Amino acid sequence: MSEQGRIRRKGYEKGDEEEHPLYRYVSDLEEQTGFPLLHTHRIFLKRRGLDSRLKVLILVLACLALVSRLFSVVKRGESLQWMMVIAPLLYLQWDRCRVEQEAVVVMPTLGVQLETVYCSKSVKRRFVPLHRILLPVINEAVTPTTCYSYLALLLRDESRLTLTFLHVRPPLSMLVPIRAALCAAVEQPSLQTAP
Repeated sequence: MSEQGRIRRKGYEKGDEEEHPLYRYVSDLEEQTGFPLLHTHRIFLKRRGLDSRLKVLILVLACLALVSRLFSVVKRGESLQWMMVIAPLLYLQWDRCRVEQEAVVVMPTLGVQLETVYCSKSVKRRFVPLHRILLPVINEAVTPTTCYSYLALLLRDESRLTLTFLHVRPPLSMLVPIRAALCAAVEQPSLQTAP
């Protein structure tokens, strides 16, 4: 097969990128001679600069100093040395567990893959077969301090919703094209015969 007609990339109707103060949305559609292969929707968390990292490191140092003062376990001279060793280790552990991006990969004939990529470059993937998805829904969550929208999947034989984004809370404008792609994949005629 020639490279020319093999893969063509394009975004959804509004364009393939959207910016937000906290997130960046990128949509990518891969086709092979008119047949859709993958429809990838990625939401990247925008990394805050050195300023926020320095604030976190100072906060960790302050917490360690407070704990060492409260418990007075170590002598004053030794507490500073322990803080200089433990604080960077705690910061590195915190930085490794942060989420870099989350993605929804729609495979029209197979299912949906939900990905979470961490700053340590480890990736966690969950796969939901297409025949198990009843309907993708956008719900609104109300807490005492905030209100946000989220995208979830209603699955057959399950009483709970499956959240597509576990760690990020993208705005509604980013969730709408993802839901549209999921609805288009679920409503394919080949799924009418699936159990």
